[in-house]
Amino acid sequence: MESNTTRQLLETYYEGFARKEGWESVIADDFLFTGGNMAHPVPISGKQAYIEVIARFSRVFESMTARDMIIDGDRAYVTGNYDFRFPNGEHINGDVAELWTAKDGKLQSLRIFFDTLTFDRNTPK
Repeated sequence: MESNTTRQLLETYYEGFARKEGWESVIADDFLFTGGNMAHPVPISGKQAYIEVIARFSRVFESMTARDMIIDGDRAYVTGNYDFRFPNGEHINGDVAELWTAKDGKLQSLRIFFDTLTFDRNTPK
């Protein structure tokens, strides 16, 4: 069964995320993010830590759209489609699989899956 609360949280998040502002209000203070390094999938803990991750990530995406959204109670799957422009000038479009949980009216966690090799090849060390 779909939860309107989870859908509303995700809609608020993605509307703000696409604008690169206004998404932070739906993130829990003890948020867990997993996915910056798929070879070492240790979660980053805390809202502020996630805001810092997104500040770096926002430099390489020009636009994004939440495509597929499947919601089951407090869990959700979203396909995020991103237009990336890397510091080396490379421009690509790619999908990111995003697995969410919600709790107590906030987004509680996110685990993402994407092509890390493309990022490594196109971003400076």
